[in-house]
Amino acid sequence: MSRCDVAVVGAGPYGLSAAAHLRTIKGLEVRVFGEPMSFWSCNMPVGMFLRSNWTATQIACPHGDLTLEAFQAERFRTFGVPVPIEHFIEYGLWYQSHAVPDLDQRRIERIERGANDFRLSTRDGETFESRRVVIAGGIGPFARRPQEFKALPAALVSHTNEHQGFARFAGKRVLVVGSGQSALESAALLHESGAEVEVVGRSLRIHWLQGWASTTLHHRLGKFTRKLLYAPTDVGPAGISQLLARPHLVKLLPRTVQDKLRRRAVRPAGARWLVNRLQDVPITLNCSVVSVAPTGGCVRVKLSNGKETTVDHILLGTGFHIDISKYDFVASNLMQQINRVNGFPILKDGLETSVPGLHILGAPGVYCFGPLLQFVSGTHFASRSLLRRLSQ
Repeated sequence: MSRCDVAVVGAGPYGLSAAAHLRTIKGLEVRVFGEPMSFWSCNMPVGMFLRSNWTATQIACPHGDLTLEAFQAERFRTFGVPVPIEHFIEYGLWYQSHAVPDLDQRRIERIERGANDFRLSTRDGETFESRRVVIAGGIGPFARRPQEFKALPAALVSHTNEHQGFARFAGKRVLVVGSGQSALESAALLHESGAEVEVVGRSLRIHWLQGWASTTLHHRLGKFTRKLLYAPTDVGPAGISQLLARPHLVKLLPRTVQDKLRRRAVRPAGARWLVNRLQDVPITLNCSVVSVAPTGGCVRVKLSNGKETTVDHILLGTGFHIDISKYDFVASNLMQQINRVNGFPILKDGLETSVPGLHILGAPGVYCFGPLLQFVSGTHFASRSLLRRLSQ
């Protein structure tokens, strides 16, 4: 049976960045598994843009050389912000080709805990052991589906993370549920694909993010004020952004304060560049779906404002609910050993779980280290924290 020092499970931004950093430790054998950027390429629609600013769209690398600027220069690409999804995916694949050229694209089917090490099994039956395991499994399994929609068949309801495009909805009536970026951008793409779209959201109003081009007072004051109020990580409102960019400090705050910060930083919001694209899309706020029922290949929908309508499809822009028990590749007896709160793992420095040697990166780290960990810009903190832990 083959062995390694660290097995990284997942090849999205967090897995690739973690592997790149760990390989700076001399003599450490690191194996990385997964299809590179698979969630981004398979679960996000063509035509989408990243909401984050330029610096927050960079995947952390240990030597500062695998940047968007370097990618553009090498591949002769020219683009700015907002960054198109297809260019970000290409950037991620380029990053992987430089940082993890020996990536094993097989899926890890099972992770178990042995007497001294972890035992991992691939889909094709190979089994090997590793002293440590770093899980960077992404958010795909955590798509939130409210209870009222669970009885509907897949032909009538889907989540925004299930589509690579919306061309098949041309001429169809689609109800989009949600008022955050995913729901709003999907509605715009549906409308531009020829669908008849309506958006329904519980929020009292849509929170439009100002962005760097805003003409509000703190932006008119210039570059110094922007840097003072907003961290390059681009998560959270003015002032709070600087605190959230320091997850090691967030972890020290009282639980009630952490929860309040998280709610404020990741409340449903849309990028301001969507406003014009949605001007012809009806949006009903302070409203929710009361009931749904299939009828003649369509869905009869009743809303809380008393309105009833029939649509061909319901698209859920209802976000994600973290619950690491949905990582089906983790053996149940190992999962039971991980201390959790409401589905989130309790993580120590190095994003290490209560099981020594088992680390979990990305969105599951939000409970302990704040909302930065659910964005690409969180790769800087996660990878450096992991590197410090394994360098001890």
